[in-house]
Amino acid sequence: MTAGPWRWAHTTANGWWWPVATGDGHHPSGVRHGTPGTRTLGGTLAAVSVLVVTDERFLDHRTGEFHPERPARLEAVWSGLDAAGLGDAVVRRPAVAASDEDLLRCHTASHLSSLIELDEAGGGRVDADTAMSAGSWTAARLAAGAGLVAMGALRDGEADTAFCAVRPPGHHATPTRAMGFCLLNNVAVAATVLADAGERVTIVDIDAHHGNGTQDAFYTDDRVLYVSCHQWPLYPGTGAPDEVGEGAGTGSTVNLALPAGAAGDTYRYALDAVVIPVVERFAPDWLLVSAGFDAHRSDPLTQLGLTAGDFADLTARLIGLVPTRRSILFLEGGYDLDGLAAASGAAVAAAIGVDFRPEAASGEGPGRAAVDEAAVLHGLVER
Repeated sequence: MTAGPWRWAHTTANGWWWPVATGDGHHPSGVRHGTPGTRTLGGTLAAVSVLVVTDERFLDHRTGEFHPERPARLEAVWSGLDAAGLGDAVVRRPAVAASDEDLLRCHTASHLSSLIELDEAGGGRVDADTAMSAGSWTAARLAAGAGLVAMGALRDGEADTAFCAVRPPGHHATPTRAMGFCLLNNVAVAATVLADAGERVTIVDIDAHHGNGTQDAFYTDDRVLYVSCHQWPLYPGTGAPDEVGEGAGTGSTVNLALPAGAAGDTYRYALDAVVIPVVERFAPDWLLVSAGFDAHRSDPLTQLGLTAGDFADLTARLIGLVPTRRSILFLEGGYDLDGLAAASGAAVAAAIGVDFRPEAASGEGPGRAAVDEAAVLHGLVER
């Protein structure tokens, strides 16, 4: 598929409409299919709406046969949103590529140049885990720009929250290099644009892998609070509890390093004991969520125990930490297709108050001691 202009094509069984290329050189500024406030799955009344920013050109990022970060992941997310039955509560927008100016707020010129050179060569291997194809640079710039589309639409009152269903994912990309399936740091680009505009930003990362790139981007920056709940130890090896920021950013990085087997009750305890208190203390204007779904119990790359019901619980509570129209979810990981579909559908539904749970919430698991350690380290309780 060529990158370019748009029509809206009916591509799924349950009424979702996604953008596809047309060749006329233009894309719509936004298409709303129906209005919020109508009945959804099980007769639930959707009182709010969610903006979904996605794009068929993300499918043109091809990482190679058998690679876990594959185009079918995005199709699984679309299927999960179908199954959630959100219908007219969804506002749909295509992505728009991030400008050089906005990318350079977060990434170095040499990093961008290296990706452009690989793109001009038709693609190739970035490192052992990360690859580019002929469509990858376009997809990466669209993914980095999706959050900016969401920000503008939320400010204009088009929806109450947003989900950027994008690929490649972003949270491992540092300011200076691509790695871990990630080329550009989508959530960090959005956060930097907001911070440069004078906004206070919190990023909560629930991907099972630590977002080393996002942490690096804001490690000395007190305008952005970065909170990560991740499996420890695990790739990329960062995210130890004592990584708390440096200089002006000291205390604005919070790492909850959870053991294998941590499940829903551990995450809910982490929200109560650490995540919610530190976010409320920081008092952000915007909340950005790195919504990785690879903490699902079926994921082949991790050993955590979350279910779709747990992701619904986490999302609902996180979204409530900031005012309406000031929260955006960004797709990160998630490599079991059935688990990804279930968890993403449940999370997006929960973001607008719809109770869609293809799996019940999970219960006990290890990790409370790690949460208690973080609470002490960040001055939330005394030892």
